[in-house]
Amino acid sequence: MTAPDEVRLAVPAMPEFLRLVRVTAAGLGSRLGFSFDQVEDLRLAIDEMCFGLTGASGRVGTVHVRFLVGGDVLEVAAEGFFEDSLETPPESEWSKVILAALVDDHELASGPNGPRFRLVKRRIPEHPDGPEAAT
Repeated sequence: MTAPDEVRLAVPAMPEFLRLVRVTAAGLGSRLGFSFDQVEDLRLAIDEMCFGLTGASGRVGTVHVRFLVGGDVLEVAAEGFFEDSLETPPESEWSKVILAALVDDHELASGPNGPRFRLVKRRIPEHPDGPEAAT
């Protein structure tokens, strides 16, 4: 078994830069053969998790992201390094419901340097005869 490929990204913790995290995740999901819907789910999950780290207006500091790509799985782990606080904002119940529908596993927690998140998305093979045949 080969080790997963790893991609690292560090961006300012502002919404306009966090888009780079979403674009990178989408590109890697496409590389794994995720369907269009699976890539969109991943993009939405990344948005939700980044919002959980930084809030809507961003924070002073950076977000360090690590993408692990292997087999049919994309794992994304990120940690905020912020000047203002090490506290992790509470994850809303609505956010938990959204993320449970979009990805296979996720968590938002406190890390040694600030808030962090982790999510896992697995590729679901499409039915060879199309989506109608699977029902």
